[in-house]
Amino acid sequence: MKYATTTGRNITKVLIANRGEIACRVMRTAKKMGIQSVAVYSEADRHSMHVNMADEAYSIGPSPSQQSYLSMEKIIQVAKISAAQAIHPGYGFLSENMEFGELCKQEGIIFIGPPSSAIRDMGIKSTSKSIMAAAGVPIVEGYHGEDQSDECLKKQAGRIGYPVMIKAVRGGGGKGMRIVRSEKEFQEQLESARREAKKSFNDDAMLIEKFVETPRHVEVQVFGDHHGNAVYLFERDCSVQRRHQKIIEEAPAPGIKPEVRKKLGETAVRAAKAVNYVGAGTVEFIMDSKDNFYFMEMNTRLQVEHPVTEMITGTDLVEWQLRIAAGEKIPLSQEEITLQGHAFEARIYAEDPKNNFMPGAGPLLHLSTPRADHSTRIETGVRQGDEVSAYYDPMIAKLVVWAADRQMALTKLRYSLRQYNINSLRFHPAVEED
Repeated sequence: MKYATTTGRNITKVLIANRGEIACRVMRTAKKMGIQSVAVYSEADRHSMHVNMADEAYSIGPSPSQQSYLSMEKIIQVAKISAAQAIHPGYGFLSENMEFGELCKQEGIIFIGPPSSAIRDMGIKSTSKSIMAAAGVPIVEGYHGEDQSDECLKKQAGRIGYPVMIKAVRGGGGKGMRIVRSEKEFQEQLESARREAKKSFNDDAMLIEKFVETPRHVEVQVFGDHHGNAVYLFERDCSVQRRHQKIIEEAPAPGIKPEVRKKLGETAVRAAKAVNYVGAGTVEFIMDSKDNFYFMEMNTRLQVEHPVTEMITGTDLVEWQLRIAAGEKIPLSQEEITLQGHAFEARIYAEDPKNNFMPGAGPLLHLSTPRADHSTRIETGVRQGDEVSAYYDPMIAKLVVWAADRQMALTKLRYSLRQYNINSLRFHPAVEED
């Protein structure tokens, strides 16, 4: 099957610049569409599942990702040797790398992702927030200015309204962050945050933002095409996290009224159109207990948790990506995208629960999973006997379940997790009880 591009070319072969479960996921859809797939692999992945699944596979270097999966030149070289017209970056690695998108364009290869200008604008937090504010997308009230005097920061905190969050501009990992609930504790908390920021980042510049009480992390799946169309495919709730890493996602977000859902979706589309977005993207919002929501960031790629959206909308988002990259219009209009039932995704990690869930590695001595069917998906990149590498992310698979309502889906998730058994010399399965 051939898909004509806007330049009059076809996509008959796609290179997947990734590994593991996402590489396998993209290959399954490519196969279904009659498009050949090209795999790239590092030394550690020589015998991996995605290499076996592909129509062609090429070695791109040593195990460390800097020398393999992050090497733009090597990946472009393979695309040329294999005569692949397009590159699908998956997520992680080069998926949100503006230079890689530009390089593909220069070499006449279709980058299956948004224009590099959208990656750039959404990648810088201050730029993205000013673009969103101009587009009428609600943002968390804040101060990101140059004046770092005590008086100025205190005045800005009063203007924003307590409680506020003081954050180190160069912060990360919770360092240099303080919640201030009243004016009288502002000075003390500011000084404390500055000391910690100076020690951690050698920079004590601060920004101030409104603190959202009991926040929820709600994100909207959007899609744009080359013809100026954009749609939303409802929202996901990703509030269940550990060490700022999502572990369970669900769609739709529970307890959201239809009118709030519509407003969320329409706001996300407005955000996408503000940067002339093309392809799959996610607009992330922080939501308070009163259903007010504020723009947090935009992920300019396919998300790890995209299967829950596919389950509730009956779509194949990778197929949409390939069709849109080939110049087609979005397959469905907004009115045709309907929401049915409820879906959960649990990320399956190679981790050791006896050692604070630290990443594990080693051979998979035993692997048994629930049976896959129309309402249970096992998105995996490993088989029994495979080696889990210490070089890459510890997520090795995803379990996705669908049911008619949230309670039934949750029951099914618990049941399926108990049927998921992984044993290795260095990590053991753990199923959390409620």
